[in-house]
Amino acid sequence: MSFHDFIFYWFSAVLVAAAIGVIVARNPVHSALLLVLSFFTASGLWIQLQAEFLAISLVLVYVGAVMVLFLFVVMMLDINLAKLREGFWGYLPLGAVVGALLALEMGAILWTYYSGNPVEAPELPGNYSNTRELGLLLYTDYVYPFEIAAVILLVAIVAAISLTLRRRKTSSKYIDPARQVEVRRNDRVRMVSMPSEKRPD
Repeated sequence: MSFHDFIFYWFSAVLVAAAIGVIVARNPVHSALLLVLSFFTASGLWIQLQAEFLAISLVLVYVGAVMVLFLFVVMMLDINLAKLREGFWGYLPLGAVVGALLALEMGAILWTYYSGNPVEAPELPGNYSNTRELGLLLYTDYVYPFEIAAVILLVAIVAAISLTLRRRKTSSKYIDPARQVEVRRNDRVRMVSMPSEKRPD
């Protein structure tokens, strides 16, 4: 076994263990930290596949922004853990089916790779840029799927906001801009004529 293979299997084992820990951990902060570990090990696998741009994007975007924000929100909010665990067994069959499908897909890929002739990665020139190649693929061959994915993410954002929007218990005041513009001075200010009073001697 070469050093490259050892690093691959080590990162893969850590990634699988961290992913399982994300699911079974009882503390949401521990789950978030294990997810950060999963992202780091996945970025290591991306680097081994010579996809440095995807690896650094995974670290910067997910670990540096999304997970830090998630940890901040989890630690600031008072989360009822008992209520979160109530629906675990209800979603377990669906999760098991999805996990079994993913395991079958990965097994089929590994079986195809090891049963046939494995495809060797071509030698790349020194001035090769995977960032440039990724941009060319995204905005030429896969421009329509890229735009469809962007629209789906936008719809998901709007749906999440609409589902989590809560009305305030206290009635909020609303100002009509049209009525506000039509207001005149006489409607708001009243001049009162009061006689001056003399101080008693």
